[in-house]
Amino acid sequence: FAEVLWRSALFVAIAVPLRLLLATAMALALHARARGVGPARTAGFLPTVVPDAAWAMVWLFLLNPIYGPVNALLGAVGIAPVSWFSTGDAAFAAIVLMMAFTIGEAFIVALAARQELPEELYAVARLEGAGPWYVLRTVTLPLMAPVLGLLAVRDVAVSLQATFTATYLLTDGGPDRATLLLPIYSFDMGFELLRYGYAAAMMLLAFLGCLALGFAQYLVVRRWQLRL
Repeated sequence: FAEVLWRSALFVAIAVPLRLLLATAMALALHARARGVGPARTAGFLPTVVPDAAWAMVWLFLLNPIYGPVNALLGAVGIAPVSWFSTGDAAFAAIVLMMAFTIGEAFIVALAARQELPEELYAVARLEGAGPWYVLRTVTLPLMAPVLGLLAVRDVAVSLQATFTATYLLTDGGPDRATLLLPIYSFDMGFELLRYGYAAAMMLLAFLGCLALGFAQYLVVRRWQLRL
């Protein structure tokens, strides 16, 4: 159990910042009204509504070691093909990569947060001659910080729960238990080995962990609001 818990924590530590970074970058890039923004927003949200089983089959094709497009792209830049589902590290990276594209909900929330920021601040920044990166660091990201914090806490739970179906279909926890995350492990304990109490205890532990994170996030946001 300790090994599974450590691997799940490692997955969260890698997947959550990556997903949050991509969702925020998309929101900042697509918040302004321009030609083609509507279809681009739809494309960013679309993977989230694809059923998990279908999403797993899509990535089974994309990461196929023989004719998959991902290995073809790697070969085009001089990188040797990767056997994605035969080695532990590659399979773990494949699950992280697969989850990095299901960021539609976080993207929509971050987009709404960006559009709610007062444009007067940006007008003043332009008058003062502030550059884009300076405005991003000192205006945009600090004002979006409470929303991004909420998304980060939410994504901890989502990143674990949403991996179950796709990971179960692609690797079933293998190879060498490299993708045996907490949801698959608890499923195996409960429904294959019939250790219902053990499986329920693990899920209760995961629930309490998410509850503690949510409460910590509430305290941080509340303190932030009082400072403002």
